[in-house]
Amino acid sequence: MPQIVAHRGASHERPENTAAAFERALELGADAVELDVHLTADGQLVVHHDAAPHVAPNPALAGLGIRSLTVEQLRAFRVRGEPIPTLEEVTRIVGGRATIFCELKGAGTAEAAVKLLGRLGDAAAVHSFDHRQIADARRIAPAVPRGVLEASYHISPTASMKSVDARVLWMAAELIDADLVGAVHAGGGEISAWTVNTAAEILRLADLGVDLLCTDDVALCRSVLGR
Repeated sequence: MPQIVAHRGASHERPENTAAAFERALELGADAVELDVHLTADGQLVVHHDAAPHVAPNPALAGLGIRSLTVEQLRAFRVRGEPIPTLEEVTRIVGGRATIFCELKGAGTAEAAVKLLGRLGDAAAVHSFDHRQIADARRIAPAVPRGVLEASYHISPTASMKSVDARVLWMAAELIDADLVGAVHAGGGEISAWTVNTAAEILRLADLGVDLLCTDDVALCRSVLGR
């Protein structure tokens, strides 16, 4: 039975990457949450998908990226009415109740992320499309579990995992087939499918033996899997 990973929290029901979304994911029984982090101008990690918030609280901050804003400035921003949380705040909500899968989005996020998440042990992990950041994470905190994100099917599907000693391959769901699952499992790894939001895909991937299903709709996933 695959684990259910709430993509940016329960983003089907609540604003993505917000405390409300993570709290709802826990209420729905998600095994894990997935989130995105960027580094602020004052060296803090905030949970947000894009490099710049879409709606600024005042014209002076419009169009500025997270990397040029402080945590205090970001507290005035809203995502559909909800504040942008720090990673520290999210760990206080989720820690001990579900696994946290942290995608390293902004440049230079690896060090701060692994130092914060390292205290959660195997209940937290990092992954990224930028495999250099995962290499940095391995160097700084080798005990923190790692994953690599992919949106293409490589000739050697586990090569990127091996290059950084990653445990999980995060693969675009539509590219996953039996050969890929077999190759990852044969190498001792796990495969996470993103982003899975239909009953047909949930069943297809579960039948293939995928280990984690990253979904916006936790309730649908639980229902389809009979959990």
